Amino acid sequence: MSSTPSLARRLGTRDAVVIGLGSMIGAGVFAAFGPAARAAGSGLLLGLALAAAVAYCNAVASAQLAAQYPTSGGTYVYGRERLGEWWGFCAGWGFVIGKTASCAAMALTFASYAVGGSRLGQRLVALLAVLALTAVNYRGITRTARLARVLVAVSVLALLIVVVAIAVSGRSRTGVLDDLPFGTGGAHGILQSAALLFFAFAGYARIATLGEEVRDPARTIPRAIPVALGLTVALYAAVGVAALFATGPAALADSSTPIATAVQAAGSAWALPAVRIGAAVASLGSLLALIAGLGRTSLAMARNGDLPRWLASVHPRFEVPHHAELAVGAIVATLVLTTDLRGAIGFSSFGVLVYYAVANASAFTQSDEQRRWPRALNVLGGIACLVLVAALPPSAVIAGVLVFVIGLAGRALARWGRASRSSPTRAELRAHAPARPRPHGRAGARCHRGSRR
Repeated sequence: MSSTPSLARRLGTRDAVVIGLGSMIGAGVFAAFGPAARAAGSGLLLGLALAAAVAYCNAVASAQLAAQYPTSGGTYVYGRERLGEWWGFCAGWGFVIGKTASCAAMALTFASYAVGGSRLGQRLVALLAVLALTAVNYRGITRTARLARVLVAVSVLALLIVVVAIAVSGRSRTGVLDDLPFGTGGAHGILQSAALLFFAFAGYARIATLGEEVRDPARTIPRAIPVALGLTVALYAAVGVAALFATGPAALADSSTPIATAVQAAGSAWALPAVRIGAAVASLGSLLALIAGLGRTSLAMARNGDLPRWLASVHPRFEVPHHAELAVGAIVATLVLTTDLRGAIGFSSFGVLVYYAVANASAFTQSDEQRRWPRALNVLGGIACLVLVAALPPSAVIAGVLVFVIGLAGRALARWGRASRSSPTRAELRAHAPARPRPHGRAGARCHRGSRR
């Protein structure tokens, strides 16, 4: 690691849990049930359970590793320390690329719920959201945590209103679950729904990514990650069951706003403003946590030369990776003005699943003294991540593989270029070679004259 300044440890257990919740309870829950229902029908509930189980395996692996390596970077650092530089790079690259796309998707989702209207107007509102949240992150992690509390509270309240509105409507359809356990998509549909719903869970390791800013990390992180994940699973299960009972899997599959569709089908139109506000606020919460996580991972990669060293700078007053956060904000701002990545759920899931596969492999190598959970969970989590990657839509797999090939090739070229620049030339070798000693005395003089002849 480069000897750059460390970040300040300011987050307690409650702050860490809130940031974890803010990372998970985002726009994913308002969007992911649609494609999951398309893949598995009512079997999406089994897919949700499978996604939660995989998330738990990944969460405990991340928590265990973060307790041993409480520094910025998350699995990028763990992979380097436990498996080697290339494994760490794979994890960090997957996280940076996948989550950068997610940032743009969250910003555009926020704008679509907040203002609607023309595409240009939505892009400008999304740009303002990116700039504002980048500024909040720039001012310090405690400001990030304070804003995250507000956003999480509003998001959770909105989802609870949805569940209650459907429950009291009296229009639930009990026959929609007749095709359980596998729904209409069979085993492959279940796996694909789990891979897509995993997108809505990915965020619990943001706590580990911020490990350098957590107080007493060996105690705080292993407590905060499972708590945040458990609360999120309970909330998602309630929303998923309510949405299925309200509208059925076919209507969910055909909707781009499945939660709003479920509320309308239940005859609870009065709750639609809550859905709109909740989705907008949840998108902001995800975006806030994503920018913070990307900044810390970029900081760690820059410290090791896997990203430009300029990104490793830490602000002397706010003690945040300000160059990295400004770079993330600039890239995301460019994306929201030029592309529409709201359909990038599969691509983001690919990168994140690879990230957590490396986390499980890294946790498997930890010694018994560092272990808090059995190795069997690491084996199960690693295999499950690879299975879910294979179950993703082919377009997401192809895009993910191409991005990883580009990243690995770029790193290999960069390392070759640095090695070439640092290797001495022949002229430099001759200049630094020791002078040949001259013989002394009469015999030496004769040898010297003979050599001149």
